[in-house]
Amino acid sequence: MSELVLIERNAFGVDGAVKLTLNRPDAFNALSEALLDALEGALKDIAGSDARVVVLAGAGRAFCAGHDLKEMRAEPALDTYRELFARCSRMMLTIQRMPQPVIARVHGIATAAGCQLVAMCDLAVASSEARFAVSGVNLGLFCATPAVPLSRNVSRKAAFEMLVTGDFIDAATARERGLVNRVASPGELDDAVRLFAAAIAAKPREAVAAGKGLFYRQLETGIEAAYALASETMACNMMQDVTLEGTQAFIEKRPPKWNRTS
Repeated sequence: MSELVLIERNAFGVDGAVKLTLNRPDAFNALSEALLDALEGALKDIAGSDARVVVLAGAGRAFCAGHDLKEMRAEPALDTYRELFARCSRMMLTIQRMPQPVIARVHGIATAAGCQLVAMCDLAVASSEARFAVSGVNLGLFCATPAVPLSRNVSRKAAFEMLVTGDFIDAATARERGLVNRVASPGELDDAVRLFAAAIAAKPREAVAAGKGLFYRQLETGIEAAYALASETMACNMMQDVTLEGTQAFIEKRPPKWNRTS
């Protein structure tokens, strides 16, 4: 895999955790076409592996500053832009479609498509010094694609305010609005991510994967269809060996005897 994305397995000392680091620090990890392709490739490789949880981070002083505007401006053509945003959307959807939960480890700034990346991750832990914005409107470009996951993370009015003002919000506000789960001081950020990753990695992979898939499918349906999907998911989940063992262990008031590879 390209060095545009650094891959660390058993990251943070957690068995089954994979850390992906966007590695364009001099460009604040702006999402060039090459970086989009490298990240999508890395995510797809991990999706088919025995990894249990993924952490997405950024090298240098920022998490991600969004699209590479210099690259975008170099060839102003409608078809070029259509392909770029379609490519970015494919990468973003890969995060949601993979079976492993993805945690954004956010420090510095997360702007425009970088903020979109945080919103697309299943979970997020931010440094108390992190800042978030969908600031394209300041350049005359409404952040339409970032609006999709942003409006599915925070309330409509909070999302629209960010989109039409381009203003930054701090980490505490991002947590209040639901964009991130946890906030830690810069020196404790990795410990907070490690604890989060370890808690997920300790759970049966089958249950987490089934649950993640169902979580997103039911969000996009009406309530009756959502219950039907959820009922089928739980019925299938109950028939898995790890679940049968887990429930039996609860009945017998003992720890479950799960195979660590499950």
